[in-house]
Amino acid sequence: MQGVLNGFAVIALVIAVGYVIGRLGSLGGQGREVLTRLAFHVASPALLFTTLARTDLSVVFSSRLLVTALSTAAAAGVFVAVGVVRGWSVGRTTIGALCAGYVNSGNLGIPIAAYVLGDASLVAPVLLFQLVGVTPVALTVLDLSGAGGKGPLWRRLLVPLRNPIAVGSLAGVAVSATGLTVPAPVMDPLALIGGMSVPAVLLAFGISLCGSTLPGRGPDRTAVFLAVALKTVGQPAAAWALAAGVFGLRGAPLLDVVVTSALPAAQNLYTYASTYGVAERLARDAILLSTAVSVPVLVAVAAVLG
Repeated sequence: MQGVLNGFAVIALVIAVGYVIGRLGSLGGQGREVLTRLAFHVASPALLFTTLARTDLSVVFSSRLLVTALSTAAAAGVFVAVGVVRGWSVGRTTIGALCAGYVNSGNLGIPIAAYVLGDASLVAPVLLFQLVGVTPVALTVLDLSGAGGKGPLWRRLLVPLRNPIAVGSLAGVAVSATGLTVPAPVMDPLALIGGMSVPAVLLAFGISLCGSTLPGRGPDRTAVFLAVALKTVGQPAAAWALAAGVFGLRGAPLLDVVVTSALPAAQNLYTYASTYGVAERLARDAILLSTAVSVPVLVAVAAVLG
């Protein structure tokens, strides 16, 4: 239980600092935008590259990855289906689907895996799947649905290669797969820059809360509650059913996949929404509410399956 609470406490405190910065106006009127752009274009690509370049890709072929992929697809698929029926835009539906199935595997998943599951590396399968599979696809959809979708076919096919998040992820995978060793004079500065990613995302998120209304209100109310319900209840339930019923996982492996699936929506989803100027309130509210709701859910999962 202590690991769950510690992980949430760290995130809450950094977001609170961002909120205070926003209230005081310490970074000026463009502070949030600067932090968002710094995270998206510089820090996050560096973090993803250094993380994946040092990761053993053999975890990709584990049953845990299959459970993660299928439960993510189930949660996101339900949101997409509802979005199509309701006539929501491609950008809004994409951000909502991410909020429904993209877990906070980094700044929250790692400490919870370390304290609750006893091994921080257990979050690697979901981290890899999201960075290598989900993120490039989702951001390509956002690119093609906006300005990136205009122009000749060859230009649209090169969209993933122009996205810094996708480039950082794919470059890290390439280094890991080929067994290359990046020289320390190159890797160390990248690691230092990548260290800014999580704080920048959390601070920007905190600044965005200044002057905002209570979450779950306004025109995005239905989409927010749907995303939160799928993220905090639907995805972990699907993970449990798949892990126990299809793959026959029991004990610690079952606890691992359900805990990681029950993690809330990742804060970097707000960075994506803000960068593309689409569904920002939906992302912010879904992240905030799913983070609050996931606390009792994670405690319950750890108590029942632990």
